[in-house]
Amino acid sequence: MNGLTGAGDDRYLRQTLLPGIGPKGQASLAKACVLIAGAGGLGSASAFYLAGAGVGHIKIADHDRVEISNLNRQILHADTALGQPKAVSAAARLTGFNPGIQVTGLCERITHDRITAMLDGVDIIVDGLDSFEARQVLNRASLKHGLPYVYAGVHGFDAMISCFVPGQTACFECIFSGNAPESDQPIGVIGAAPGLAGTIQAMETVKLLLDIGRPLKNRLMRISGLDMRCHCMDLTPNPACPACGKALAADNP
Repeated sequence: MNGLTGAGDDRYLRQTLLPGIGPKGQASLAKACVLIAGAGGLGSASAFYLAGAGVGHIKIADHDRVEISNLNRQILHADTALGQPKAVSAAARLTGFNPGIQVTGLCERITHDRITAMLDGVDIIVDGLDSFEARQVLNRASLKHGLPYVYAGVHGFDAMISCFVPGQTACFECIFSGNAPESDQPIGVIGAAPGLAGTIQAMETVKLLLDIGRPLKNRLMRISGLDMRCHCMDLTPNPACPACGKALAADNP
């Protein structure tokens, strides 16, 4: 499956008209493989748009099952999928959405032990998670394997998005720390917030795959949904970062 055969030519017609993409860029997308970590609100939006763009192989990993309280924001899933593993539900929905691509559902937790196998053949990591520990796993794997990591986080009506690229930018742990205790209580979120952030993640992923535009490298985009204000903060690598600081120090003796 390469996303370019048969009816696929018409499917991608509008984006191949763009100078930054064209038939050559579309062929590059068809050869790409992306890991989406989490089939929740963020992963739902990013997965749909990456599948629609014709990314040839999407791996989507999630160890949870679909619950009714997910459905206000996790648009990959429907009432008919309640109780199913999210990775299975997501893979079925994406395959139905674009049968010209390959979708692999991984019913696994993101852990240090499993992440290397999940990243086999992957070009970019897309973060759809909601815990520091799991994101730390993604960040360390990103650094170890030299893979770009497209981050997003949401809270209430607000969202944040950035791109962490080993050797070029700050990493996730340069900017965020795990000092704040995580609550076991559900955090309120409007469904459109992860939808907005996940859509931007898909855009950033396509830009990184095709090396076009100006991705959010060393920038953190913050969106206030209630005020509909957007602000980009400049980021700088932290020489004392526990994840990438030693590498920085070695490069700058």
